[in-house]
Amino acid sequence: MNSALTAQRERASLPNAVATNGTAKDGRENHHVIVRASSRRYHHRFDLRLSWAAPAGAQLLDHKDLTASIAMTIAQTAIETCKANGYAVSATVVGRNGEIIVQVRGDNTSPHTMENSFRKAYTSRTLRSPSGALVERLKADPNLGFIHLTNVIAFQGALPIKVGDEVIGAAGASGAPGGEKDEACVKAGIDKVADQLK
Repeated sequence: MNSALTAQRERASLPNAVATNGTAKDGRENHHVIVRASSRRYHHRFDLRLSWAAPAGAQLLDHKDLTASIAMTIAQTAIETCKANGYAVSATVVGRNGEIIVQVRGDNTSPHTMENSFRKAYTSRTLRSPSGALVERLKADPNLGFIHLTNVIAFQGALPIKVGDEVIGAAGASGAPGGEKDEACVKAGIDKVADQLK
């Protein structure tokens, strides 16, 4: 018999899958897929059983997020605190995914302060620490690859926003003569809503 024809017939007889479901003693659903194949040429058959169990009590993640109201209070307080000290700044508050919730350009600030305040806040959120911490890491490791990621910047002036030990966002400011002054204004903003971060 032509070898190509034999191979074609064998392939035609191979695929055969059956899916089955059941319930284990612990109450979890079991799902099985049995793959059956046979060959006319060698007159044998085999079953390959694949199975997995669905986790019991699967549920959605439960977490807290910043509200627009809280974010606006943080940004406005940061801007007003710096203004009271003679500094014009812009402020940005980001959520747990680094997305902008509130961004305000302060009166008489330079255009770059909008981008800079955002990048500081984004860096603080993704590092879960003050943005100034990256400055120290770069001093220890000038070749730190992290610095080349989009929106990451090694400037002081942003702090993480926490509920307990969980970081749910960050706030950053830009425009004061020195990152430590930006950071102090941001801290005033976060302290203003401390009783709501629970």
